[in-house]
Amino acid sequence: MANESWGRRIARWVLMACYAVAGVGHLVLTDAMVRIVPPMVPFARAVVIVTGLCELAGVIALSTSRWRRAAGWALAAYALCVWPANMYHAVLDLSSGTGLPLAYHAPRLLLQPLIIWWALWASGAADRWLGRQAPPRQP
Repeated sequence: MANESWGRRIARWVLMACYAVAGVGHLVLTDAMVRIVPPMVPFARAVVIVTGLCELAGVIALSTSRWRRAAGWALAAYALCVWPANMYHAVLDLSSGTGLPLAYHAPRLLLQPLIIWWALWASGAADRWLGRQAPPRQP
């Protein structure tokens, strides 16, 4: 977008990089990811693969002016929906004493609202909430 600030552009590209790494991680480290899926989630392997593909689709959509805002909403919703799985992962690791430490899980869980806001702000999806006119989409 022509009138987009450098800060927002950089925030969007960093967000895209984070989601790209996460998406590839879901596809490459599928077995490890399956182990931390809550038992109530059916077809855990398929869910891990599909969520990785969704993250990568979000990255592609964020890179376009046409789909950017929709991607922001989708990635914010995604971050909200995986929050319970992140909590389950923390409980699993901390209760067994064999997983990742609290130093990993606490920031991850506490930063989840920031990640949600980041997706909304970096994509321009939150502009209307902030009373800003969203820039027109470019073809």
